[in-house]
Amino acid sequence: MITYKDLSRHAKALLEFCEYPAVEYKVKFSILDVPYEDRELSLLRKAFLESDIVEEMAQTQDIYGGWGKFQSKDYSVKAKIPTSGVGIERCLYIGLTVEDRDILFLAEEYLKDLLLGTGREIVRGKNERANPWWRAKVCNALEAVTPYSALCDETWRQWLFIADRAYEDGEYSYERDKAAQHEVFATRESRLVPMQSELLLKRRAEISDALEDAMLRHLGGLASENGYFWDKTPGSLPENFVCNKTRRWFKTFNYINQFRGSSRYLEHAVDWLMENVREDGVWDWGTQIKDPWGYFGYFSCNRNYKHNRVVDCTVEILDFLKHYIDNNGAQRADLANKEGAE
Repeated sequence: MITYKDLSRHAKALLEFCEYPAVEYKVKFSILDVPYEDRELSLLRKAFLESDIVEEMAQTQDIYGGWGKFQSKDYSVKAKIPTSGVGIERCLYIGLTVEDRDILFLAEEYLKDLLLGTGREIVRGKNERANPWWRAKVCNALEAVTPYSALCDETWRQWLFIADRAYEDGEYSYERDKAAQHEVFATRESRLVPMQSELLLKRRAEISDALEDAMLRHLGGLASENGYFWDKTPGSLPENFVCNKTRRWFKTFNYINQFRGSSRYLEHAVDWLMENVREDGVWDWGTQIKDPWGYFGYFSCNRNYKHNRVVDCTVEILDFLKHYIDNNGAQRADLANKEGAE
């Protein structure tokens, strides 16, 4: 099984390959868990906050604190950051927090305005399921920026009630899910709002192990068998890692990997990744890469340069592996002590 020691080794290989401050900051802060207050990380943070990828987020952010509409892309505008939802994901992915500059602070205010109905963007659902779904998505983003936001308390409790009912005997029941949603949202349709597992797991300490395991077996199992966004993933991995759709597989990997115990469905995918690492300890997507819509996992404004492609690929895989190790029973240990033991 992959360990923190393996993760540290490949993280070091990336830092030897690339000296870009934003990459070094991401690896140390998000992958190796160097504390935010660490003196060396604090010195590195200045260069990170002045980097092109952070400046890009600041320059493209609009006066309302977002990057256009929350979910719906405006196709009349050619924007690198297509929606506010993608913009917030990107800020979090590269390592920004609300304490850094004012980018996520303004995004937090934008999300609060959406929930309070005081912002520019007014969401009117086309059907009775749209508003509960939309509110859960906004709360999921807000909880990622600022955990345990009071504005999300009620929404989170509603979904906990629904999930507890839907999985009350350890197995998913559509009928119990429907009855709970009809009770909570006063809906009548047989079509349901998808289970908001990501929002529930934002407060993981407050849900039972049994509920998370039931969601993994149902939602993770469906994703493993049928694919989440892309058909036949991750069950049908390409023979060669360098494939034009390899990056798309990570939509499914990361969806399953939100749950503790994800190795049940992802162990073979992790083995496949480790078998395809380059001799220098990093990964490369290859030249024919295809991105999912709204993709945000890049670390340079120049996305066509071979060096950047290797960096983007390796960071994404390290990020996935970090969460995989965290969610599969590995004991936490100080990486510096591990390195010393080597």
